Amino acid sequence: MIRRTDLRETPAGTTAAQYRAVLPRAPFDVEAAVAVVRPVVDDVRHRGVDAVLDATERFDHVRRESLAVDPSETRAALDALAPDVRAALEESVTRLRATCEAELEHDVVTEVAPGARVERRIVPVGRVGLYVPGGLAPLVSSVLMNVVPAQVAGVASLALATPPQREFGGAPHPTVLAACALLGVEEVYAVGGAQAIAMFAYGAGPCEPVDLVTGPGNIYVVAAKRLVQSVTGIDSEAGPTEIAILADDTAVPSFVASDLISQAEHDPLAAAVLVTPSAALADAVDAELVRQVPAAKHAERIQTALTSPQSATVLVRDVAQGLDVVNAYAAEHLEIQTADAAAVAARVENAGAVFVGGWSPVSLGDYAAGSNHVLPTAGCACHSSGLSVRSFCKSMQVVTYDEGALREIGPKVVVLAEAEDLPSHGEAVTVRLDAPEEGAS
Repeated sequence: MIRRTDLRETPAGTTAAQYRAVLPRAPFDVEAAVAVVRPVVDDVRHRGVDAVLDATERFDHVRRESLAVDPSETRAALDALAPDVRAALEESVTRLRATCEAELEHDVVTEVAPGARVERRIVPVGRVGLYVPGGLAPLVSSVLMNVVPAQVAGVASLALATPPQREFGGAPHPTVLAACALLGVEEVYAVGGAQAIAMFAYGAGPCEPVDLVTGPGNIYVVAAKRLVQSVTGIDSEAGPTEIAILADDTAVPSFVASDLISQAEHDPLAAAVLVTPSAALADAVDAELVRQVPAAKHAERIQTALTSPQSATVLVRDVAQGLDVVNAYAAEHLEIQTADAAAVAARVENAGAVFVGGWSPVSLGDYAAGSNHVLPTAGCACHSSGLSVRSFCKSMQVVTYDEGALREIGPKVVVLAEAEDLPSHGEAVTVRLDAPEEGAS
C-alpha cells in the first residue's frame, strides 16, 4: 500500500540537500495557484463586499446576504453544543492557554553604559485575521489554535473567517461557531478561500483590514497569503499536512500504522512517511495498513494519500542515519518511536512539533496536548516555527540616552558615519556635542 525507498546503501556524509532530493514530497506548486487566485484577490481589493459575495457563490455555492455572522448565531451554536464536546474543548483551551502563558515574553531593559538604556519592548499586533478551514472537515480545533495564543498575546482586535456550509443554510459549521462563542470571538465572517484572505488584507464592508493573517488552508489559501504579504503579515505558507515517524524494532506496528493513517485522513495530498532501520517493522506496518485502512470511515481519501508519491517507508541503516533523514525532511509532525526515544528526540533539529514515545501520537497535538497544531510544512520547519504567542507579538526597541551618555559615545558615531560616507548622520550628533553642556557656566 505504501511504497518503499531504500537508503541503506547511501554513503556516509550524504548532505541534507542530497537526502531532500530523494525523499518523498507532495507536489506543491504555489506559484501555479497564485495565477489562479490573483484575479480573486484583485477583485476583492477593488470591489470589496460584492466581490467576496460573488466568489463565495462561485466556490462555495452559497449566496449570503452578508459576510458577517451575527453573534446571536454563535451563542446559539454554543448553547446547542453537545456537553461532552464542550467539555473536551474547554480542557483543550485550558491546556493550550497554560503553555501560551508560559511562553509569553516580557520587556527587557539593558543598561549598555551609564545613562544609556536600550529596551526591547514586546507589543501585541493590533488587529489579526484568523482563518479556519472548512473543506473536508470542520476544523474546530483550528479555532482554538489561532484564538488562544492571540488572546494571551494581548491582541486587541480579532476577526475570524471560515467557509459557509450549504448543509447549514450558508452558515459556517455550528461546532466552529460554538468554539468562537466559547472563546468570546464575536467578529466572525462566513467567508472561505482566497477571498477570505483578500478580505482580511484589504478590508471589505464591516471587515476592516488586519495587520496579520494566520491559520492553515488549502493551496489556494496559501497562494493568497503569498499575494497579500506586501500589505499584511502572514504566519507561514502552511500546505498539506504531513507526518514522519522515526521508529525501530521496539515500536508497536499497530501504533505506527494508525498514526500514519490519522494524518492521511486529512487530505488526499497528506504525506505519511515512516523512517526505520527495521525491515521487519516495515513489513508489520504494511500488514497493519492493509488491515486498518479498509475499516476507516475515510478509507478512499486515506488510501489515496498513502499510495501517492508524497508517502513512503524509508529504510535506513540505523537510527543515527534515520535522524539525518528526518532532519533533512523537516516534517510538520515528527514522531519518535524508538528505544530511548527522549534521547533520540533531543537530537532532532528540524520539525514543526516532535512527539516522543509510543504514547504521544500526533492526534494528541491536533487537539489537546497543549501544543499548537498550526505548523510549518513542506520542509519549512528548517527555518520556521509553528504558531505561538510570539507570532502575535512585535519586538520594538526603545532607546534612551542622556546627555552624558551621548557625549561619551558620540565621537565614535561620527567616525562610523564618515566611514559610510553619510556625514549628515554624524552632523546630527556633532550639533549636540558642540552645544554647551547643561549646567555649564
